[in-house]
Amino acid sequence: MNEEIVELKEDVSHSPLYNDDLAPVPIAKRSWNKWHIAAIWVGMAVCIPTYMLASSLIDQGMNWWQALLTILLGNLIVLVPMILNAHVGTKYGVPLPVFLRLSFGVRGSVIASLLRGLVACGWFGIQTWIGGAAIYQLLLLIVPDWANSLWLGSFIGLNVAQAGCFLFFWFIN
Repeated sequence: MNEEIVELKEDVSHSPLYNDDLAPVPIAKRSWNKWHIAAIWVGMAVCIPTYMLASSLIDQGMNWWQALLTILLGNLIVLVPMILNAHVGTKYGVPLPVFLRLSFGVRGSVIASLLRGLVACGWFGIQTWIGGAAIYQLLLLIVPDWANSLWLGSFIGLNVAQAGCFLFFWFIN
């Protein structure tokens, strides 16, 4: 890939598709490089859901090194499209929705952006569930019988205490 960074030469602020949030970032304001992209990838790969995945793979019969290799392979597979997406942003200074216009058109890029947002909402839900479960377990360590005193039945597999911890973590998040 060409390492040259490109700046838009013409003024596009008069375009009906122009938006300050989607405008190309001038070279002087660009601060990301390959190390920032690598840090995001490592942050995605080294997190509590990954540890939970590794433990569940081991629980299902894999050795520790097989689970580690499986997760490493999965993260390397994810790395390829991540680098391809990041290249356009770092070289031309355009965000992903603008880049998506090349493949999907103006209207199609909206659908692709909404799907990306839906995936982000799902990931936020997973992390919020894990955070709520952590708060629940911490409270059980501090006050062992507190969950029993709040028992009012269960809803979608959660008792009231677990649901309350989920909502509390969602609120503080």
